Amino acid sequence: MNLNSLDLNLLTALDALLREANVSRAALRIGLSQPAASHALQRLRDIFGDPLLVRTGARMELTPRAQALRAPLAQALDQVRGLFRPDDFDAARSERQFRLMMPDLAVELLMPPLMEKVTRAAPNVRIDVVPWRGPAIFHAEFARTIDLVISIGNAFKGFHRQLLYTDSDALAVRRGHPMAAKLKRRETFLAARHIGVIIRGQPEDLIDTWLRTKGIERHISLVVSGYLEALHVAARTDLVAFVPRRLIAALSKQLGLVALTPPLDPGIDEQFMFHPTRAQMDPGSIWLRQLMLETGRELEQAKRKLS
Repeated sequence: MNLNSLDLNLLTALDALLREANVSRAALRIGLSQPAASHALQRLRDIFGDPLLVRTGARMELTPRAQALRAPLAQALDQVRGLFRPDDFDAARSERQFRLMMPDLAVELLMPPLMEKVTRAAPNVRIDVVPWRGPAIFHAEFARTIDLVISIGNAFKGFHRQLLYTDSDALAVRRGHPMAAKLKRRETFLAARHIGVIIRGQPEDLIDTWLRTKGIERHISLVVSGYLEALHVAARTDLVAFVPRRLIAALSKQLGLVALTPPLDPGIDEQFMFHPTRAQMDPGSIWLRQLMLETGRELEQAKRKLS
């Protein structure tokens, strides 16, 4: 392929066609007339030697070649756009919108102190937080829509990982729980009625995954999708929640909860910050990452003072 003969505007047209799978909608997306979009599609078919879009009944569908082009094309266009981004970030004047994905416990622990920093430094910046959606969402197209992810786990393709803070798990029970003193015994712990927390994208509560490696199974009476839900139920019943200790401490006074050390040592949990590779040198992303890392360090410092 001779790049000198390639009209780079065709890449924008191809991106729109692959996203919309419809010539008319693709034309609207990039401000072309429908005949111009049809002409672009024909040129692209000639270049790739593939129909790209084929009619199936009343609708158009992408060919396998077109499907394979979506992710690398999106990444290539992001890199091209990056060439024209300004090389600085004026937080005080910025009206940028950042999109973060994290589970509810990270929202509870990180967002209040983070937003204090953001409000002081960048009052017109907007932060949108979306719920954790599981590791399957981590692909090139997702990376284009997100600025930061807070999660446990290994590195995801296309994302860089940095340790944010550490935690451990404890039992949360309501103040005055009749079995509180006995829950430190293994047999009482296993017989208690537990609340399982199965976050989207996970097959089971991570505590149960860990317990199974030790040949142990606890009694699950209720399953919820978030840690905050688990704590709210534990605060009003005799059910117990095996959840991150920092979260119990943050809500213990408000909900009337007590944190108990479990009879089994769950070890240390590591919470990480992930950012897309494409944003590695983006000044705005760097600014936000520094604020988030600072917030994580403050959590660690508070932990050392208490211990």
